[in-house]
Amino acid sequence: MSEQVLTVLKFCLLALVYLFLARVVWVVTREMRGTPVVARTATPAPAPAARAKAPRKAWRVVILQPDSERGRQLWIDGEATIGRGGGCTISLPTDTFASQVHARVVERDGQLYLEDLGSTNGTFLNGKQVSDTARLKKGDQLQVGQTILRAERT
Repeated sequence: MSEQVLTVLKFCLLALVYLFLARVVWVVTREMRGTPVVARTATPAPAPAARAKAPRKAWRVVILQPDSERGRQLWIDGEATIGRGGGCTISLPTDTFASQVHARVVERDGQLYLEDLGSTNGTFLNGKQVSDTARLKKGDQLQVGQTILRAERT
């Protein structure tokens, strides 16, 4: 090959390396930026004396795993986002396998629906990966990263 062709190939390779590095920097900064603050928040389960004030037929999720979070209950008030980001309604800051904004749970017409928000590791409902919106029933288990939650209706 001629020297000119080799020089062009060297510059093409160098351009590809720079594009790759630019993409890596873009992804890292996007992950570190966090998530926007969501207006609605999940509220912790009320104390036993105040349970009567909880809305009838309300949905909540209970964390089953990891053991350090086991039993933590969060009420779903219309919509809740689940993820590692601080702006999520249900924040899982210690779960490194969860995306910043991993999944969303929405209550419509008394039913609860689960939706994956383009997470890296996927969202699972009763062991099956969710690719579209899936309806949750009482007792269903959902997995976000390494965290397993159970849907309950009171």
